[in-house]
Amino acid sequence: MQALYREHHQWLVALLRRKLGGNVENAADLAQDTFERLLRAPSPSLMQIKEPRAYLTTVASRLAAQYFRRQALELAYMEALAAQPEPSMPSVEEQALVLEALAQVSRVLEGLPERSRAVFLLSQLDGLSYPQIAESMGISINIVQKAMSQALRHCYLAVYG
Repeated sequence: MQALYREHHQWLVALLRRKLGGNVENAADLAQDTFERLLRAPSPSLMQIKEPRAYLTTVASRLAAQYFRRQALELAYMEALAAQPEPSMPSVEEQALVLEALAQVSRVLEGLPERSRAVFLLSQLDGLSYPQIAESMGISINIVQKAMSQALRHCYLAVYG
């Protein structure tokens, strides 16, 4: 692991810096997270990695995508808070808890196929009925029901596993 880190760390930071619009601090953090992920991964063993840069790029790209999703969630939450009257503003601690909960929900929903995730969000966030979802997505009500069933099962297993 030391050799892999020594040989590829600076390269990975540079790659991530480009992906993150030049932000060196976040690039360094994501590079560290990438190597931490490798340390925790049960397989493949480090000896089995034939193309370390390709492997590191894949892991780092996934972490960068999570970073951008979390950033978008935080921005949307902060914009919603800014629209609230001052007396109803939650405390900093409550804001942190909400942001963490949103990040957890986002991670759970990432595990769903795109169609099931879209059906779930249209139902739960937009309050659309199954016929409305079917019409807006151009699919049958039966497919909406199956996708919703899959999404609910996935969420249940994520919580109660």
